[in-house]
Amino acid sequence: MTERFSLYQLKMLGLKRIGLFFAVLIVFLTALAGSAPAQAQSLSTGVSIHTEDKTVSQLIVGGTVKNDGKGVAGIKLHVTGPNFDEIAVTDENGKWQLVVPTKAKYKVAIDLTSLPKGVDLRDPNVTEREADVTVTDTAAVLFPLGKSTRVIQSFGDQLTIRLFAGLNLGLLLAVAAIGISLIFGTTGLNNFAHGELVSFGALFGWLTAVVFNLPLILAGVITILASAAFGYFQDALLWKPLRNRRVGLNQMMIVSIGLAIVVRYLLLIFFGGETKVLSGSFESVKIGPIDTTVTSIAAMGLAVVTLASVALFLTRTRIGKATRAVSDNSALAAASGIDVERIIRIVWVVAGGLTGLSGLLYGLQFQASWLTGSQILLLLFAAVTLGGLGTALGATVGALIIGFVVELSSLVLPVDLKYAAALVILILVLLVRPQGVLGKKQRIG
Repeated sequence: MTERFSLYQLKMLGLKRIGLFFAVLIVFLTALAGSAPAQAQSLSTGVSIHTEDKTVSQLIVGGTVKNDGKGVAGIKLHVTGPNFDEIAVTDENGKWQLVVPTKAKYKVAIDLTSLPKGVDLRDPNVTEREADVTVTDTAAVLFPLGKSTRVIQSFGDQLTIRLFAGLNLGLLLAVAAIGISLIFGTTGLNNFAHGELVSFGALFGWLTAVVFNLPLILAGVITILASAAFGYFQDALLWKPLRNRRVGLNQMMIVSIGLAIVVRYLLLIFFGGETKVLSGSFESVKIGPIDTTVTSIAAMGLAVVTLASVALFLTRTRIGKATRAVSDNSALAAASGIDVERIIRIVWVVAGGLTGLSGLLYGLQFQASWLTGSQILLLLFAAVTLGGLGTALGATVGALIIGFVVELSSLVLPVDLKYAAALVILILVLLVRPQGVLGKKQRIG
C-alpha cells in the first residue's frame, strides 16, 4: 500500500511540474504581450464589420512595398486563390490590401513591369509569395526592393552568387544546429521544439528592437539572455523531471513535439500571424557579382565569431571538456566526479542562447514570423545528422554542406525544390556513411 501511494505521489509530482512549466510559459508570454505598446499586440484579429446583429471578421491579405525604407506607390500585385483573382495597387505609402472570401492559401505575384526605373526585387528569383489565412485573419506579404539587378549574368557569376548565399545560410543554420547537437549528445533527446526557439529569438528580437525601439546591439543581448532563460526553464520544469522519472527517449521526443505545437501557437497568439520586418535598413554592398547588404555581412561575421567561440569553449574550458565527456559516456563521466545534471543544465542554457541568436540573425535577413523555426527545422536536423549526431563540429560542417546544397541546387532546379535537394543529399551521404561526416561508428547516447 505504501509503495503504491509513493508511486502515485511521484506521478502527481511529475504532472504538477509539467503543468507548472506550461503555466510559467503562458504567464511569461502574457506579460510580454501586456507590456508591449499597442502596435505589438496580436495582428491576427483582422478587420471587423459591425452590424446590428453581430460582428463579422474579414480576411485580409496585404503588405507594404518599400525601397530603401520608403514606400513605393503604383506597384501592382496579382492575388489569386479559391474563386478569387484580383489586382491590388500600392498607395503613396507603399501599402496595399485586399479582402479575400475564404480561409485558404493565396498566391501573390508582383508585376515587375510596374516597378520604377532602376529598381528591382532584392531577390529577383522570388516574384511570387504565399499568403496564408487558414489560421489567422490577416496575412502580410513583403517584396523588398533594391537597385535593379535585371541583367544577363554568366554562369560563373551565378555560381559565385549562389556560393555566397549558401555560405550565409549555412552559417545561420550552424549556430542553431549546434544547440540540437549538444542537447542530443548529453541527453540523447531529439528536441523537435528546437525550431520554436529559433522563432522565439526572431520574434523577441523584433519586440525589443522595433516595438520597444532599443538599439540593435542591446536588443540582441536581451534576446540572447531571454532565449537562454527559456532553455533553462525548459530543462528545470520539464526535461529534468522526466529524466528523473526515467521516461524513455521516444516518449520524451513525443513530448517535444507537443511542446513545439504549444509554443508555436502561443507565439501566434501573442505576436500575430503577420511577417515582422526586423531590419528597416538594407544598405547595399557590391562585391564583384554579389549584391548583398551590410546586415547580411554583419550577421555572417557574428556567426563565424560565435562558432569559433563555441569551439574554444568546448576544447579549452573545464566545463566544455566536461560537456564532451558527458556526451561521450555520461556514466563514465559521473563515475569520474562530473556533475552530469549540472552539465546538462548548462548545455540547455547555452543551446537556448545560441538558438535565440540564430533566430535573431535569421530574422534580420529574412524577416520573422511564428513559423520561422518550423520552416527550417528539417534543415537543422539534416545538418546535425549529416555532420554526425552529438558532435558540435559535425553540426557546423553539416550545416555548411546543407547551406551550399540548398542554394546551388537553385541553379538547375526550381526554387521551390531547393530544400528537397538538401534532404536527397542527406539520404545519399548516409547510404555511404551512416554515422555522418564526422560521426563515430558506434551509437552515441
